[in-house]
Amino acid sequence: MAILLSFSDFLFMPKKKDLTLERTMKEEIERNAEYEVKISIQNASPYQATFDLMDGLPITFTRNFPVKGTIPGQAKLHVKYKTKAPFRGDYQIQKVYVRYRSKIGLWKRQVSPNVHTDIRVLPDMTETRHFLENAQQFLLYEGQTIKKRQLGTGEFAKIRKYVVGDDLRKINWRQTAKLQELMTNEHEPEHGKYISILIDCGRMMGVELEHHNRLERSLEAALTVAAAALQKGDYVSVLAFSKDVKAYVPPNKGMKHLQTIIHELYNIEVDPYESNYASVLQYLQTVQKKRSFILLFSDVSTFLYEEAHLFYLQRVRRKHVFMMLGVENQMTDAWTREVPTDQQTAMVKSMAQRHVLEKKKELAKWEKQGLQLIETPEERLATSAVSHYIDIMNRGLL
Repeated sequence: MAILLSFSDFLFMPKKKDLTLERTMKEEIERNAEYEVKISIQNASPYQATFDLMDGLPITFTRNFPVKGTIPGQAKLHVKYKTKAPFRGDYQIQKVYVRYRSKIGLWKRQVSPNVHTDIRVLPDMTETRHFLENAQQFLLYEGQTIKKRQLGTGEFAKIRKYVVGDDLRKINWRQTAKLQELMTNEHEPEHGKYISILIDCGRMMGVELEHHNRLERSLEAALTVAAAALQKGDYVSVLAFSKDVKAYVPPNKGMKHLQTIIHELYNIEVDPYESNYASVLQYLQTVQKKRSFILLFSDVSTFLYEEAHLFYLQRVRRKHVFMMLGVENQMTDAWTREVPTDQQTAMVKSMAQRHVLEKKKELAKWEKQGLQLIETPEERLATSAVSHYIDIMNRGLL
């Protein structure tokens, strides 16, 4: 009797070929954002099956398996689950594993069809969206105000006779007195400024912070600045480098260009090499002929003590406006505020204070050359970058 029951239970369960599976999910997802994945199960047999499902996600993706369910005979069932990807890059999802039981539960079968899906994990765009949704609120902490850019204040073109309707503020009083006729300055229309964003991918950018590493924070801040500049009609180029140039996106304008930048940079990684700043600055001068605002995301401490860097940046500064942004060393700052309780703590605090003083001295030396090197907490890197960009635009430095 038991054998007969077992045989009938085996007989009245779906065969492996009766189950077909299909995966549906976005091909492009953002790092650390939660996305829904849908697995469609088609049961071609007349028999129901109770199953446990596990998807073949990359090991770094979050998971909550198995997903349990029951599919009736001659039916299609949609199973949904959510996942996050903590690291950028290209991934492939291959198999779906389904183990199902017969109606009584005496038998189990497993199918693992190859359901190929290519996934592209992009940078976290949370701060970029925050800026695009409400730029003034985004910059509230920095106290920066976005001013409307004046039209007709491009490069000087010529002096001509004044005609009714011209802006009185543009009257050239010197030429008016000389020619005894009202003259006015004429400027070329504003065509957008050039913003060159440099992202260091060298060894020191792999230093882990509270939330990911320096490169990840710099990339997210760079994309936010790019979005801000493109929204205002400026031309944006982006260059990622370590010992060599890793990626270069030529200058262009319009919000569509932001997608080009994202797709070129989404898979850049930290290299185990020291960065070659001299090489990248020389390369930049060959590809960026027009005056631009150069914003470099790097490790300030590494950059600061190399005299050779000062030589190359002095050449760059003759034509461009330069600024460097980095994430501050919060551990050093924490030690400077530490209350000494023993000799070792006092020594470490003293060393931290000495390091901070030496850095301030070096920063002052660079500032005398008109070169700004700024450190900021990791959570304010994007805000600070956009704020300084807005400030330079408001002051008309380009």
